[in-house]
Amino acid sequence: MVSRVQNRLFDPRRGFERGASLPKFGLWMLARWFFFATAFPWPSPLKVWLLRLFGARVGNRVYLKPRISIHFPWKLAVGDDTWIGEEVTIINFEPIDIGSNCCISQRAFICSGNHNFRDESMSYRNAAIVIEDGVWLGACTFCGPGVKIGEDCVVTAGSVVVSSSEPNLILQGNPAVMSGYRWKAT
Repeated sequence: MVSRVQNRLFDPRRGFERGASLPKFGLWMLARWFFFATAFPWPSPLKVWLLRLFGARVGNRVYLKPRISIHFPWKLAVGDDTWIGEEVTIINFEPIDIGSNCCISQRAFICSGNHNFRDESMSYRNAAIVIEDGVWLGACTFCGPGVKIGEDCVVTAGSVVVSSSEPNLILQGNPAVMSGYRWKAT
């Protein structure tokens, strides 16, 4: 039997827009390598300034740990008082919006890019991601394309979020499902 998948038919230009010129992307790759991907603890205000320089919308008092990978800063928004932990990966082929007072723990993987596995040419199936205010993504979590995580949700360590959620939930597992409420009703 011959596979129906025909990777040679894949067109990387169809369904994908970098959103910046190739020279800008090249400059960003250098800045990312030198200031973000390194274990050297560059100060967060410097990294925030660089993200803004490249077009990100970043709020006040954002804390960025070392070894962070952000693909396209011009497609990233981060609210006030948000922490982004060590070795977080943000693949934002489409916009990713992270709210205020969020905690994105170490090795979280936020990816707005995907492929249509039912298409023989594996065309893109990308979609924006929204992480609302007060969300905590635990260590080693995955958040996929098209997901909206509701305000004040907690995604427990190692969980895989592939569908949107209501606010104030504890999400756990693969795929992540509700396992309780973060805050009790008063």
